[in-house]
Amino acid sequence: MKNGSLFESEDFSPEINLARYLQSIRRFPILEPEEEYMLAKEYVKTKDKKISYKLVTSHLRLVVKVVSKFKGYGLPMAEMISEGNIGLLYAVDKFDPDKGFRFSTYALWWIRAAVQKYVLNSWSMVKIGTTAAQKKLFFNLRKMKNQFGLTDDREMSHEVLNAIADILDVSVQEVTDMNTRLKSHDGSLNVQLDREAEDGGELLDFVADSKPNQEEVISKNEIMAQRKLQFNEAWKCLNPREKDILFKRRLCEKSITLEDLSKHYSISKERVRQIELNSIRKIRNNIMQ
Repeated sequence: MKNGSLFESEDFSPEINLARYLQSIRRFPILEPEEEYMLAKEYVKTKDKKISYKLVTSHLRLVVKVVSKFKGYGLPMAEMISEGNIGLLYAVDKFDPDKGFRFSTYALWWIRAAVQKYVLNSWSMVKIGTTAAQKKLFFNLRKMKNQFGLTDDREMSHEVLNAIADILDVSVQEVTDMNTRLKSHDGSLNVQLDREAEDGGELLDFVADSKPNQEEVISKNEIMAQRKLQFNEAWKCLNPREKDILFKRRLCEKSITLEDLSKHYSISKERVRQIELNSIRKIRNNIMQ
């Protein structure tokens, strides 16, 4: 089953209209445990898309439930639901009903993992962190602050910092740094600088584009093509042994050692090195002519 193949219809496109999507998924029935088990068993044998359709659609509301817990990160609900749906597809393909777990229990992990990955990749242009402890800190810091009654942006006391660090198994500095990051979310480049102006510019308008323009790209390509042509012509000035040694020393993916080449040609390593350097010099002189 290809990822997204079940989501080609409008019903499975939350980007189109989130409210309509949330309403439409209510029509799919939630499977009884026995029916779910039998369908999962059959899908393992047949990989029938009609069966996977039933398993997926009966759990679309589970995806929305998981996504609702990530609303505080300021990311589009529709996109998070789409990512969660992809996680649900993976769960259907990998689920083994004979392990004794309900599919919803198994799918929950895949859905949450997919949404968390999207949040980590999208929430900030600067990487949040890659260790399990840092990810745990990112997704739990707000909840921990709420438990300590810190619902605003006040600085946390040393006692609270130490308590959170101990609970989440990270350093106090990591808690402090993450709290700063969460309070200063990356701004959008499409924010209008002067909201009162009719045609006020966006921040994006003032960001310099470091990419080369079309003329520079064409010029660079022409120079590279010319150099390649010159090299190919100069290559012809070498004899077969020089070509082979230079190629194996400088141009192949894995360089051959001087010792191996000396054995192959029954000459000293120093002689191989001299041939290599002389070949480079001959090509350079030929190009300079």
